[in-house]
Amino acid sequence: MRETPRQLTFDLPLDPRFGREDFLVSPSNEQAYARIESWPAWNDTVLLLNGPRGSGKSHLAAIWAAAAHAWTVDAFEIVSEKVPHLISNGALAIEDIDRADRDEAALFHLLNLAREKRAFVLLTCEKSPDNWGLRTADLLSRLRLAPSVSIGAPDDALLKAVLVKLFVDRQLVVDTSVVDYIALRIERSLAKADEFVTILDKEALSRGRRVSRAMAAEILGASQEMDEIE
Repeated sequence: MRETPRQLTFDLPLDPRFGREDFLVSPSNEQAYARIESWPAWNDTVLLLNGPRGSGKSHLAAIWAAAAHAWTVDAFEIVSEKVPHLISNGALAIEDIDRADRDEAALFHLLNLAREKRAFVLLTCEKSPDNWGLRTADLLSRLRLAPSVSIGAPDDALLKAVLVKLFVDRQLVVDTSVVDYIALRIERSLAKADEFVTILDKEALSRGRRVSRAMAAEILGASQEMDEIE
């Protein structure tokens, strides 16, 4: 029996859309969204935005950065000689502050200078400061006192809405029954939803077929087998 010819696929990067109109609000993230929208009426110059990977922290940070005309940097970019320049803009978003190698002295200096200059700083993270492994007691104390807001795991409605958006972003036409099937079976994570749709997109293109429930079931089965092996 001849195998169905498979088409070549190319990893073309998709630019994520981080506009306010692209953010999907649900019970799992509405408090975080409201806090971002309340700027500049924050009760502190610093805000910690925490939530699991792929929960929408970067999207919310991008919405805030656009409104506040803030610069956005990764945690490893916070070094002592750059602190005055970074604060000079008046608003700064620092991504993944708990996952990168940090210059704790530079970060402490930045937070103090931000308070002195009334500059706003938004920090995204997955965990609370107590779980960052900080060695500088004054920095930990400062972060414990900073206001924080959390994004929870996505509810059913949000997970389905995100799946639909991910398919639309890739110009894939998928039946709602397929979306429902996937949402009931994948890990409740927006990051996993993105990974799964990316795999489905490549598979559908290589086979020259539409995404179907059978294809989704096949990919889900393969993914579960890999998880068990790992």
